[in-house]
Amino acid sequence: MNEAAARVAALRALLARYDQRYYVLDDPEVPDSEYDRLMRELRALETAHPALLTADSPTQRVGGAASASFAAVAHGLPMLSLENAFANADVVEFDRRVRERLGADAALEYCAEPKLDGLAVSVRYERGRYVQAATRGDGATGEDVTANVRTLRAIPLRLQGPAPERLEVRGEVYMPFAGFERLNAAAAAAGDKLFVNPRNAAAGALRQLDPAVTARRPLAVYFYGAGAWQGTAEPATQKQLLEQFAAWGLRTNPETAVVNGVDGCLSYYRALAARRDTLAYQIDGVVYKVNSRAHQEALGQVSRAPRWAIAHKFPADEALTTLREVEFQVGRTGVLTPVARLVPVMVGGASVSNATLHNMDEIERKDLCIGDTVIIRRAGDVIPEVVRSLPERRPTNARRIELPAACPVCGSPVTRTAGEAAARCSGGFVCAAQRKEALRHFASRRALDIEGLGEKLIDQLVDREMIATPADLYALSLEQLAGLERMGEKSAANVLEALERSKRTSLPRFLHALGIRDVGEATAASLAAHFGTLDALRSASTEQILEVPEVGPVIAAHVHDFLAVPANRAVIDRLIVAGFSWPEGVPAARAAGPLAGLTIVLTGTLGSMTREQAGEALRALGAKLGGSVSKKTHFVVAGAEAGSKLKRARELGVTVVDETGLAALLRGERPPAS
Repeated sequence: MNEAAARVAALRALLARYDQRYYVLDDPEVPDSEYDRLMRELRALETAHPALLTADSPTQRVGGAASASFAAVAHGLPMLSLENAFANADVVEFDRRVRERLGADAALEYCAEPKLDGLAVSVRYERGRYVQAATRGDGATGEDVTANVRTLRAIPLRLQGPAPERLEVRGEVYMPFAGFERLNAAAAAAGDKLFVNPRNAAAGALRQLDPAVTARRPLAVYFYGAGAWQGTAEPATQKQLLEQFAAWGLRTNPETAVVNGVDGCLSYYRALAARRDTLAYQIDGVVYKVNSRAHQEALGQVSRAPRWAIAHKFPADEALTTLREVEFQVGRTGVLTPVARLVPVMVGGASVSNATLHNMDEIERKDLCIGDTVIIRRAGDVIPEVVRSLPERRPTNARRIELPAACPVCGSPVTRTAGEAAARCSGGFVCAAQRKEALRHFASRRALDIEGLGEKLIDQLVDREMIATPADLYALSLEQLAGLERMGEKSAANVLEALERSKRTSLPRFLHALGIRDVGEATAASLAAHFGTLDALRSASTEQILEVPEVGPVIAAHVHDFLAVPANRAVIDRLIVAGFSWPEGVPAARAAGPLAGLTIVLTGTLGSMTREQAGEALRALGAKLGGSVSKKTHFVVAGAEAGSKLKRARELGVTVVDETGLAALLRGERPPAS
């Protein structure tokens, strides 16, 4: 169990890092194939060890976060990711699961379509008029790109014919090969940097701060699905949905076809793979969707993906190159990650020169030496996976890769616990790399959400030795901040206001922001609910922390050890003195709470508070927050523009309450249905 917990923690850290690089920075570090492999391993471990599953696991969300450069947009219905199939057997298993859940013996109809390699968007129409567009973001909240998407001529500003009162259509913005080649030819003529591939070019074009730049880029779009839909009856099948889109003037992919059963799916896949190089755009696989939308509704979804659809990926591209050096990067928790520096090589239309090597165990398993010829694999991403070395080509001067004894950033000793794959710098806040990552986490949206305190500002503050710990942030003056690069008095004042706002938080958010190893949002909420106060948690023994539900010995030790370190205790004391405060709860260990035993699902937009705030308050009263509606759900709290969860609650006869009912729940009462 300890080994599984350690591996789960390592996988979550890696996946979180890759999510941030891919979705936020538009600078992917590993290919889809490697990310998917790690996600499958993590999901398998969580299935085998249910006690290790937490709400903050990458398997429980879509991933990513909205850019601070754009306003946030809440999707009417979540924009989900798709599970991946890499072999025919995976598709056969998917079909079996679907038919088993539906109780269907006969073959089902599927709607098959190419999987474009672009940027997912949601476009909202009200009474047939274009009003808003957003990127996927983290699935629940995306980036407002309304002005940019408006410049795409393929996007109708008014739908043709009668339309729903409100409609969200989902699609993929992409750049055709011909447009990509013209764009790079113009960039080369102007002496500008060339784009790596059509996907990155499309993503960069759509996320320009100046819509005029987007308008000059050769972007196109295909629509494939619907989100929120209000005012008219919805089509009965996926194919009819696409036909309705076409009737409204929305562009749909002509390669889409209805096929019969798993054999029809695989036949479509083989045919499209054979014609892949003749298509005018980049694809990386095929998507199969159950054609009946009633069946889609019945199948439902897991937290990050629908059960009624799957992406069948094409084999990854591979190439040979030389491993010329290995460098070690230091993360927030001190983990040293080896990074391969490769002789640049073109793979699948992109030049790649870097790849993560994960840890020393992975290096040894793949038998890698500096100077080796290596096979790299790429599946639509910029940075590849190192698959293995070719020992038969190893030069006589090849060098073994060694773990450094000292941190490459601060020089502190590097330690490696027996049984763990990760090696760590022991420097803590002494290490500039760890300081920066810890401060970025502290200020992040899921932690204390300090607006304006971004990566570049933190870099300056640490590099100039103006701050070393989170507590130092609250001693900064207007003059100090205004004197930094790209800062003025107004920007500095905004940051100070954001810092002041961050002091009014909750105990779970505060604990999560501290960056205790393996303590994500769900674990922080459990710790806060169990102990009720920070003082109670700080004085708890490892054995007492182990009494918290879903907290195992590894996490309990990490929490206790972190809170026992004098330097960490001093930082916490300084934060409290700076003015941090939150309502103190009743420890679950002493009182389970008036809502204990209740499962509550939140949906729609609340007027009095955010869903996150409501969730924290309900958990503090003992309630369990559900991600989907089932017969075991006791209450569904429905705010404005509630969607499929409200519909599902009515179908199952689950009690639905409005914000008046929510207020009653927060008083510890059990309200009647709204």
